[in-house]
Amino acid sequence: MKVLLVDDDRRLVASLSRGLEAEGFTVEAEHDGPGGLWRATEGSFDAIVLDIMLPGRNGFLVCRDLREAGDWTPILMLTAKDGELDESEALDTGADDYLVKPFSFVVLVARLHALMRRGSRSPAPVSVGDLTIDPRSRRADVGGRELALTAREFDVLEFLVHRAGESLSKRRILDGVWSDDFEGDPNIVEVYVGRLRRRLADAGSGVAIATLRGAGYRIEDG
Repeated sequence: MKVLLVDDDRRLVASLSRGLEAEGFTVEAEHDGPGGLWRATEGSFDAIVLDIMLPGRNGFLVCRDLREAGDWTPILMLTAKDGELDESEALDTGADDYLVKPFSFVVLVARLHALMRRGSRSPAPVSVGDLTIDPRSRRADVGGRELALTAREFDVLEFLVHRAGESLSKRRILDGVWSDDFEGDPNIVEVYVGRLRRRLADAGSGVAIATLRGAGYRIEDG
């Protein structure tokens, strides 16, 4: 399991490197945006831990550059700032997950394992009925008309569409979208499913998110 750390806090990078290597990871590190971008494109990694506030080129731009170059290595973004707009921008530029400093090392390791289990996201569009999801542009269309979705709504919908026809429990959706260390109310999944149902209905889509009693949810062409 090979990880690239990109952070200008050298003490933090040294500490994380030691900890991750003790957990069985192979670690390489860079301390600025251009160096991180170069290392990511020159090497092969199972995951990238990328700070947002970097000298030379910030993490948002590095992440965007990698995605535009067709590199879909899972990216976990780090930031000292705590705000919904930061999370939204991180996800919109192509990051897979987001962690706010200061964070628990145990949580970081859990997030990395979750990202590695999910693997690289394919940028190819995928469709169910009249609904098309394009991971590269993070756009969802119904019959060619774009759905207005928040970053998290898109992530939940993308997770469902990539597993169309499957029965998906709340826990599986939480692990796949939020990460397996999520300690909040699992009913947050119901909230997002309800929002997506309204979005799809308002757009006149024939796609439905069915509730499977005792099992979870399944997206299907109604």
